Amino acid sequence: MPNVKIEQAVALMEGFGQRTGLSSQQDPRRYLWTDAFAVCNFLGLARTIGNQRYMELALRLVGQVHHSLGKHRTDSPARGWISGLSEPEGEAHPTRGGLRIGKELPERRADESFDQQLEWERDGQYFHYLTKWMHALDQVTRSTGEPRYRRWASELAVAAHDAFSYLPPAHHRPRMYWKMSIDLSRPLVSSMGQHDPLDGYVTVTQLGATLSEPVESLDQKGLVRARAQFATMLQSSELATADPLGIGGLLADAYRVEQLIRLGATIDNALIMRLLDAALAGLRAVTVQFGPLLPQTVQI
Repeated sequence: MPNVKIEQAVALMEGFGQRTGLSSQQDPRRYLWTDAFAVCNFLGLARTIGNQRYMELALRLVGQVHHSLGKHRTDSPARGWISGLSEPEGEAHPTRGGLRIGKELPERRADESFDQQLEWERDGQYFHYLTKWMHALDQVTRSTGEPRYRRWASELAVAAHDAFSYLPPAHHRPRMYWKMSIDLSRPLVSSMGQHDPLDGYVTVTQLGATLSEPVESLDQKGLVRARAQFATMLQSSELATADPLGIGGLLADAYRVEQLIRLGATIDNALIMRLLDAALAGLRAVTVQFGPLLPQTVQI
C-alpha cells in the first residue's frame, strides 16, 4: 500500500526542486536556511524509498549552494569566492569564508544607516543558518561515507566561530554577533542570538562525533576552541523563549543531544533536561498568551 505521507514528501520536494532551479531549467534561487533542510529531506527520501535520484538531488543542491552562496552576489563589484581564495582553492574549500544568507537585497554598506525592518531583507551571514548547513553537510557524510562534506562542515564551523564570536572590553565571557557582512569583516547586527551558542555547541559536538577520516591538527584545534567557547557562553545563556521557532529549536536540540549521547559523544547529560525545561516554560508562556486560540489538545 502506498504511504500517503511519503507521497506528500515526494511531491513537496519535487516541487521545491522545480521552483528553485535545482531540477529545472530555471535560474537557481538559493536560500541557505531552506536549502539546509532540503538536503536532509532529499537524503531521507533516498534512504526511505531507495531512489538514488534523491541522493543525486541532495548532492546537486550542495554544489549549487556552494557555487552561489559561497561566492559574491552577481550585483556586487566583488567577484569569486567570498573567502577570497583562488578558484581552485575555493573549489577545494568552498565554506572557508562562510556562506551568504541568500536574501534578495544586498547587504548594508558600511556608510549606510541601520534600518531594523530593512535589515531583515538584506543579505549577509547568519550564524544559525550556518549551523544548519554544517548539520546538512554532516548528514551527507553519514549517508555517503564521503569525508569531504564533513571536512567542509568543520571548516565552516571554525570560520563561523572565529568571525562571529568576540570578547567585549571589560568582560570575561565571549559573546557573538547576530549578523555579519558577506565577507565576515564587520558585524551588521551586534546583538547576540539567544540560541546561537547552543546551536554552535551542539553542532560542533556533532561534527566531532561523526565517523570520518582524521581531521588536520589545525582544524581539530579550531573545533576544540570553538566548542569550549560555545560551552562558556551557554552556561550563562537564558534558553527559555515564547517564540515558536525557538521552542522547536530547543526540542530539536534536545533530540540531537540524546542522539549524541548514544553515539558516545562527550556532552553534558544535564543539558537535555535544561533544554526540555526551557521548552516547557516557553510552551506555557505561549499558552497563557494564546490559550483561547489554541486547540485544547495543545494547551499545557
